[in-house]
Amino acid sequence: MAKSVLICDDAAFMRMMIKDILTKNGYTIAGEAENGKMAVEKYAETKPDVVMMDITMPEMDGIQALKKIKEADPGAVVIMCSAMGQQAMVIESIQSGARDFIVKPFQADRVLEAIQKAVG
Repeated sequence: MAKSVLICDDAAFMRMMIKDILTKNGYTIAGEAENGKMAVEKYAETKPDVVMMDITMPEMDGIQALKKIKEADPGAVVIMCSAMGQQAMVIESIQSGARDFIVKPFQADRVLEAIQKAVG
């Protein structure tokens, strides 16, 4: 069975890029969220195998959303996405339970590698 992925990024083109990489490689898209608040709601609704979470988003950032998701489901698998130069936030997200992080701009093989590593 294909693994399902929830894509959370405030930039529509980033969500489209990730969706494109994943669907071409046999993953199912559980849903999309454009901010952290939506990400938490969508996670509860769809229970995806993996969440790809942008760190910088409106309403609720990715780290807050990560914490809320992990609170609700300690087994949640979340991979953070960040732009260059967000080292402190990357460290905080890993300490908050993220499995991995990917730096933008994305390389398709790095996205796939992070997901495969995270879900085994």
